Amino acid sequence: MNDEFKGKSGKVKVMYVRDEEGGQKPNPRTGKGGRPAARQEDNRRSGPRSSARNNEEGGRSGARSSAPRGASNTERGRSFGRRDDRGDDNRSFGDSPWRTVSRPPVADDNQLDEAANKPVIDPEQIRRQRQEETRVYGENACQALFLSRPESIVRAWFIQSVTPRFRETLRWLAANRKAYHVVEDAELTKASGTEHHGGVCFIIKKRMGMPVTEWLTKAPTKDCVLALEDVSNPHNLGGIMRSCAHFGVKGLLVNDASLLESGAAVRTAEGGAEHVQAISGESFADGLEAFRKAGYTIVTTSSHEGTPLAKAELPAKMVLVLGQESEGLSDSAFQQGDLSLSIGGTGNVESLNVSVATGILLAEWWRQNA
Repeated sequence: MNDEFKGKSGKVKVMYVRDEEGGQKPNPRTGKGGRPAARQEDNRRSGPRSSARNNEEGGRSGARSSAPRGASNTERGRSFGRRDDRGDDNRSFGDSPWRTVSRPPVADDNQLDEAANKPVIDPEQIRRQRQEETRVYGENACQALFLSRPESIVRAWFIQSVTPRFRETLRWLAANRKAYHVVEDAELTKASGTEHHGGVCFIIKKRMGMPVTEWLTKAPTKDCVLALEDVSNPHNLGGIMRSCAHFGVKGLLVNDASLLESGAAVRTAEGGAEHVQAISGESFADGLEAFRKAGYTIVTTSSHEGTPLAKAELPAKMVLVLGQESEGLSDSAFQQGDLSLSIGGTGNVESLNVSVATGILLAEWWRQNA
């Protein structure tokens, strides 16, 4: 409620704020509100009295609760906090509902202790972890990966519409306490780093390349190994892995085994990435030399010279060498070849895409040696 005290200095408006026990507190900005019953009690207490008593109370109230114009903030704060004769609780200026907090509250001792006991995250450890992991997305790619090596999955994201087709995957993740999330499309786009995620994304542990010596100890009698010199386009790599899986070629000699684990390459392979193994040597040339010593024929390709593929007899054990997308094989790699092949055509284009050429060459090896 508001009272006005008229003095020589003009009008001074005084606002009283009351806390009713068990009742609703007034709005801290306007001073209005509270339970109707509480307001009725205020009205009853401040109802008509005798004029003499009113004058006396008004004088006391003005003297007690009104600070003269020009008084300091401290004096106003003290007058606000004194107890009046109607039983109001003492209230200090610091407890005012209009108090402005200019900084966040200080945490208590327990919170400070908890913060001090939290483990410190090592940035170097995070960097190493990210180098060891990669993202795989696409429904067919993730289904094949789960069937082949579920233990490599670290975390997974799904949109709701694909979860019925990943029922077994979800059960396995839950049973093995692997984190997974059912999210909206926008969040999955952010997690996978692409809009072409196919409704699912896994974070997995990367596979390392198998040394040439280890591969040779397990090699079958009929074995075609694909050697890729500086082929790095993930879509080409995915197409090559898909052709390898289709024609039974399981080994890929590459400079960098991690290129075969990129999300775009694995998705383009449509599950074929799980049927091939990266092979690594001390260098690309050393790897080719190790295969030659083990009895493999090194077969190179050229768009201008070499034996036409239709007339060539392909050996049962061979390493098919293909070069980078723009310039083909380097001179040193080409000179290591025991047999050079060319793919006949109209000549309207200079050469075929490396993934297309791989499919044609592997199809012929499969036809002759399957």
